Amino acid sequence: MNTKSQDPELWKNPEKAKKTLEKLEKITKEVEFWEKLEKEASDLIEMQELAEQSPSEKLREELEQKIAELGEIFEKHKLIAQMNGKYDARSAILAIHAGAGGADAQDWAEMLLRMYLRFCEKRNWKTNISSKTDGEEAGIKSAYVEVEGEYAFGYLKSEKGVHRLVRLSPFNANNLRQTSFALVEIYPEIESEEVNIEESDLEIGVFRSSGPGGQSVNTTDSAIRVKHKPSGIVVSCQTERSQMQNRKSAMAILRTRLFELQAEKVEKERKSAKGKHVSAEWGNQIRSYILHPYKLVKNHQTGVETADVEAVLDGKLELIK
Repeated sequence: MNTKSQDPELWKNPEKAKKTLEKLEKITKEVEFWEKLEKEASDLIEMQELAEQSPSEKLREELEQKIAELGEIFEKHKLIAQMNGKYDARSAILAIHAGAGGADAQDWAEMLLRMYLRFCEKRNWKTNISSKTDGEEAGIKSAYVEVEGEYAFGYLKSEKGVHRLVRLSPFNANNLRQTSFALVEIYPEIESEEVNIEESDLEIGVFRSSGPGGQSVNTTDSAIRVKHKPSGIVVSCQTERSQMQNRKSAMAILRTRLFELQAEKVEKERKSAKGKHVSAEWGNQIRSYILHPYKLVKNHQTGVETADVEAVLDGKLELIK
């Protein structure tokens, strides 16, 4: 990587050079971290040998504390070390779609959106809701979120699938128990050179942003709708006040969806970054969130479960991994 960064040809493309240097810096930091951890572990081994020869209780307590601290640091970074997938280190695009369940499902989709935004906030990842369609009565029909952060895709890729909610419905007069579904999709950030998009294949339109009302409603025609004519994929973005920013976000989403389409055609197996398509309905859920008649979140992929539903919905996804 160092040799590549010193290649004069690289600097003819400033954008590519910048990304190469960012990748080099990331790898350098990772190597330095593990080298430091190895040195600290070696020091602890020497300290252990001294403790075995010394009757000092203070030394033993200090050793136990340092071992616990080093173990905690190791556990936090072990997951990153295991993320060796081609796209794991990249930023991600998160998509949420309300499924079966009407207003309850749309409200559930919005609850999931909040959960993921809180999770990203706790990890200091930058998020941008590039597209959101509000429900007629409550919640959202769908939303796309750009998540910028190291290993965002690696952390979030296990979230893809159907999420099931069981609760007493706030949307019917009898307050009956209701089961709702939402589909979560996770895409890796795809670079422009990885997916070839011809300008002539695009049909781009502008329209006025819509929203629930209030001062934040955009009164200018800055929203963008992009249709990729060969595939029929349509992407719209309206959350920014700038046409340029909305177009940038729309193109990022379009690249990921075209990438998925290409991967499915070429490989026809589990090589697509999103995985196989599933419907947001009974029998397909990867996780269940039960608020009534008891409280429980269960991960159907790993078997892990917790009764602390509120903490999970507040973004503490590590409780249910």
